[in-house]
Amino acid sequence: MPIPTGSKAPDFTLKSKQASGLVDVKLSNNFGNKNTVLLFFPAAFTSVCTKEMCDLTAGLNAYAGLGADVIGISVDTPFAQEAWAKQEKIGITLASDLNKEVIKKYQVVFPMLAGVGDTAARAAFVVDKSGVVQYSEQTPTPKDLPNFEAVKAALTKLK
Repeated sequence: MPIPTGSKAPDFTLKSKQASGLVDVKLSNNFGNKNTVLLFFPAAFTSVCTKEMCDLTAGLNAYAGLGADVIGISVDTPFAQEAWAKQEKIGITLASDLNKEVIKKYQVVFPMLAGVGDTAARAAFVVDKSGVVQYSEQTPTPKDLPNFEAVKAALTKLK
């Protein structure tokens, strides 16, 4: 089960590959400034993950309008994430949890996905400006997408 609503969101610093090189993505950089949507996904270059991130990219302005930053997190390398983002024109920040520390802190480990090893379960969290989880969801299977209407509703309550 993912960490529950009302929990203090575990802070993290993960790597993201940008045009400028490897950069740190730190959750607490948003504290006091923006709400944050954390989207954990199993693997780059897979059909459901590609659909999720492309749909989010198309609707990114809605999240910005709700005062939220969106971060996608997987256990892929930052280099694989960058190649995938370029290929699919994904516009959200992707962060690499290669060491699987953050998926453990958020309790969203999917064990032995397709027999290849532990990955992130598909999950969504809304973290407010104070660093408190206001929405927490792990989907029943990796093929199911989070309830993005519920994510937006949680963000609307924070405005």
